Amino acid sequence: MKQLKIFTFATFLIVAVGAIAFGQESAPSANSGDTAWLLTSATLVLLMTIPGLALFYGGMIRGKNVISTIYYSVAAAFTVSITWVIYQYSLIFSGDIGGIIGNLDKLFLRGVTIDSVSGTIPEYVFVVFQMVFGIITVALISGSIVERMNFGAWIIFILLWSLLVYTPLAHMVWGGGYIGGTLGALDFAGGLVVHTSSGITALILAIVLGERVRYGKDNILPHNIVYTFIGAALLWVGWFGFNAGSGLASDGLAGNAWLVTNTAAAAAGISWMLIDYIVSRKVSLIGAVTGVVAGLVAITPASGFVNIGGAIFIGFTVSILSYIFVSRVKKALKYDDSLDVFGVHGVGGMWGALMTGVFADPSVGGKAGLLYGNPNQLLVQAISILITILLVVVGTLISLFITSLITKLRVEPQEEVYGLDFSLHGEKAYEK
Repeated sequence: MKQLKIFTFATFLIVAVGAIAFGQESAPSANSGDTAWLLTSATLVLLMTIPGLALFYGGMIRGKNVISTIYYSVAAAFTVSITWVIYQYSLIFSGDIGGIIGNLDKLFLRGVTIDSVSGTIPEYVFVVFQMVFGIITVALISGSIVERMNFGAWIIFILLWSLLVYTPLAHMVWGGGYIGGTLGALDFAGGLVVHTSSGITALILAIVLGERVRYGKDNILPHNIVYTFIGAALLWVGWFGFNAGSGLASDGLAGNAWLVTNTAAAAAGISWMLIDYIVSRKVSLIGAVTGVVAGLVAITPASGFVNIGGAIFIGFTVSILSYIFVSRVKKALKYDDSLDVFGVHGVGGMWGALMTGVFADPSVGGKAGLLYGNPNQLLVQAISILITILLVVVGTLISLFITSLITKLRVEPQEEVYGLDFSLHGEKAYEK
């Protein structure tokens, strides 16, 4: 009898403790599939910058400047990799001050451990994934200033720009700030944060720095189209990590983002080919890959919200707009955006952000656009573009002004004529 009482009490104790433990909320744990996909996606996005963008830009300039052009992208990777873990991650994704910026609670990644989880992935993985977006955004800007910007000025500028422009903009869109959190703008993978910001900045830099020496007098032709093609191919492949990874999960939404990304790229490539043929009766490889990149840019903000029909429209139409800016508007306004960052990324990013407000399909991302009974979303997208432009213009001009106080923005004319590879880096890509 005594043993029975002891057994009954022990059983009751075990059940009680188990019930208490079961009733407690278990600590969140990471999903291994989502974690693997996000690490893969982050690697693909880094591949887009090094070597993708470096080769894409490097092939489109003259051979005497190919090393310096590649170095701009390399410098972006070096610089943002450090600033990101020191303060940018914290200022974007930690707290909120007035809907504009975060706080410094996670300075030097304080509080981020191998056990901390963000959603269904380790927070370290989220840190890495977001960091590579910051890297490529800065690197994209360099296409407007290759062949003439002082390398030291570039380093100082990107340090300032990353803090004054990218950090508050990313917080406002993705970190719970005003644009994404309060206004309700849709930007799945960076139409505003990455492409509009880099494109507008590129335009400002091109205007402030002025034209390259003998621009419009000498034929400034791509020195290696094969480099450009390889770079474009790496960008295309890497973009699947860029867009399909932005849902932060390995699921059906990632599959949709992958598919619409490829569809828009193909539609834009076809569109640019048709324009080339109509204008010159030839179809250039440079034109085709430029169209593909424009399509990838434009679908970026929409990739988690639109279906195949929306992707085809966005891709096909963005090439028309970008072609007009690259071949007509730039000449009319006489600004030297060396590799057409504004015409492709700026115009493409704004067009994609605007069209997200038209084609957002609630069956895809849970948000409705104009065609699905919510015309207000189009207005919200337009307002978000205007806010982005305002922030970028102010932040870029301040960054340029401070940089100019520290060092000269532009190389000497004779250095530019001789080539920046040897003038700035003491190297040559080719013997000739």
